[in-house]
Amino acid sequence: MYMILLVLPDTDKLYDLIDAWNEAGSRGATIMLSTGMATLAEGVRRFVDDLPLIPSLHSLLFDHAELQSRTVFSIVPDMEMAERIVQATERITGPLAEPNTGILAIIPLAKVYGLRPADSKSPPTIR
Repeated sequence: MYMILLVLPDTDKLYDLIDAWNEAGSRGATIMLSTGMATLAEGVRRFVDDLPLIPSLHSLLFDHAELQSRTVFSIVPDMEMAERIVQATERITGPLAEPNTGILAIIPLAKVYGLRPADSKSPPTIR
């Protein structure tokens, strides 16, 4: 089993990306708000005139939506599906080798707890 982990800087592409991952065979994904260190530092410089005297990290991250990325991750059963998801991702984002398209990693997993089998009536298993 593998985890696909994608940092997606262009949040406007999120729904198309999720549709593409579903078509590639993903059974689900988790999506989180995220901000990278470089983006945060750039945001501080860019918005310094708009910030209060002592800004909070919360205001830096959430008051400026343009600083937010999405981190999307999914667990897939094999490398074949992982590669299909990479191809589906690049159809939406463009080549990941290009700047500002995203960062994707495929991570092998030793064990997974709580993942339901394709037959969703079965209880979660350890794989």
